Parts: sequence; structure tokens; C-alpha cells
Amino acid sequence: MVRVTTEIRRAAERYRGGDAAAGITSWHAFSFGPHYDPDNLRFGALIACNEEQLAPGAGFDEHPHSHTEIVTWVVEGELTHRDSTGHETLVRPGDLQHLSAADGVRHVERNDTGAPLTFVQMWLTPLRPGGTPRYELVRGVTDSTPYAVPEAGARLHVRRLAAGERTKVPDTAYVYIHVVRGEVRLDEDRLGPGDAARITDAKGLEVVGVTAAELLLWEMQAG
Repeated sequence: MVRVTTEIRRAAERYRGGDAAAGITSWHAFSFGPHYDPDNLRFGALIACNEEQLAPGAGFDEHPHSHTEIVTWVVEGELTHRDSTGHETLVRPGDLQHLSAADGVRHVERNDTGAPLTFVQMWLTPLRPGGTPRYELVRGVTDSTPYAVPEAGARLHVRRLAAGERTKVPDTAYVYIHVVRGEVRLDEDRLGPGDAARITDAKGLEVVGVTAAELLLWEMQAG
């Protein structure tokens, strides 16, 4: 008999990173950079879930990626993206950005506005390495339409719940839930902003809004 297992990771357990002097604050959910934890390298296809806070004028200069699916969700502010394939876009709250690094791409991420910027960036391991880099920006993502990342065998669901509203957790091998804002209940656990749940062999679970809340929920087949 398959048994559902749920591990709760609190916002306070995230690894602190970034460069405060440069206006960059980062909170890492998984082993990242100097924060090496062999027991926290990945969950399903997910290898990073970083909350990034950029002060006005701050950002990440051009840097490379390869063999990684990079999905970005802006919480507040406006993110300027430029990459070596020629894309230059502004990503705003409610938009979803996907950069498939494939066999290699370089990009820049900046806050070129006068207001703070917060975004959640998630990295997934592709099922097969290599290929041609690909970029997509989806404006105004709705709750009813999951975003597929076929390169990683994954789908991202955005859920915006009112207090008392319920949403079903997909019955699948791996589910990762990140609370963007508000408070929710998963079985007997309450989760707040920055908290996450890692669920293996999910079956028959629901998330309930304790307050108005926003969730990012990954449905993944492979680990």
C-alpha cells in the first residue's frame, strides 16, 4: 500500500543568501551555493525555489545557465529580463516566465524601477539534457489553467484562495506547495508566507484557505 508522506519546511528554515550591499536578498529552499546540504538537494524535478528581493536599481548581471528549466513568478514590482537569445521583457505580478536553458543561455535580471521587487524563481531538472534554449512569457495566469513544463515532466498550478475556500492537491508522485502570501491549512498543518509542503504519493488531499492566500503548486511525475 502506497503511503502519503508530507514534509513541512518553514520559511525560517530557508538558507539566507544574496548580497545586502548590492540590494539583493535571497531565501533558498534547497541546497544552494555555499549552503550545501546533501539531504536537501532536490524534491521531484525541483532543485531550487528561491525568493528574491531586489531593491530599486539592483539586479543580477549577465550569467549563464544550462540544462535547467527556470520558472519565475513575480510577487510585487516589475522584473526586467534580457537574455542571449534576444528576448527583453518586463515581468509583472500575475505573469509567468519560463526560460528553458537547454544547451546554454545567458541572461540578466534587474529591478529597473523605483519600487521594491519580489519574485519567486524555481529551477527544475529536465528529463533529457541539451536542446535549443526556449523562452516564454504568459501574461495574466489564471487559476484554472496549469502551466506545463514538459521538458521536466511537471505542471505548475497557481491557486488564489479566499478564506474558507478549498482546492484539491493533484494525486501524483510529487507535489511541492509554496505559499506566496496568506495562510492555508493542509491537514493539521498551517502554512504561512514562505512555508512549503513536500508531498510524496499525494492522494485525496486538499488545501484550505485560512485567510485569502496565493499558492504555487508543482505537480511532478519524476524524482
